[in-house]
Amino acid sequence: MADTSRLFFALWPDDKTHQALARLNQSIADKGLKLVQPHNLHVTLVFLGQVDAETESSLMQAAADITTQPFTLNFDSLSYWRRPRILCLSCRRPAPEPAIMLVSALEAAAANCGLRTDTRPYTAHITLARRARHLPDVKIEPIAWRAETFCLVESCSEPEGVLYRVIKQWPFIKPIVNPGQ
Repeated sequence: MADTSRLFFALWPDDKTHQALARLNQSIADKGLKLVQPHNLHVTLVFLGQVDAETESSLMQAAADITTQPFTLNFDSLSYWRRPRILCLSCRRPAPEPAIMLVSALEAAAANCGLRTDTRPYTAHITLARRARHLPDVKIEPIAWRAETFCLVESCSEPEGVLYRVIKQWPFIKPIVNPGQ
């Protein structure tokens, strides 16, 4: 596909969350895993795949109209997913209702733009390592991720590996604009 970008909607960590994730990443660094680079750690909301510029513009317009309440995801479990061979940080409890509503709204925006998305129920997770072969014996400290924004991210192939680049970020609750100002 010419002139397309590989895109997804995601939660991007604030500095405090990023530091906690980097510490966790460091604690599993010696376990023989192909770690996700700390600057790429995120929570995918909706994977979109290859998207042309016109569709990307439509997605951005639709995303600008989405509102939801801030929520917290409590990442308190290390999981190994055998089929994709990934080690991820996951939540023992299901995602809160505002997270599910956000994912549903983003999936609807993607569908309205003619894109197909994953039909499985949403599971919040943070991929920590790829090509994993087992669940390492590592004690983790839970990470409370306070989400107040979401973003559109591009997956860029670089000589050093994949780099995720935030294209645009939106707050969950839109600021009130006084028309008299």
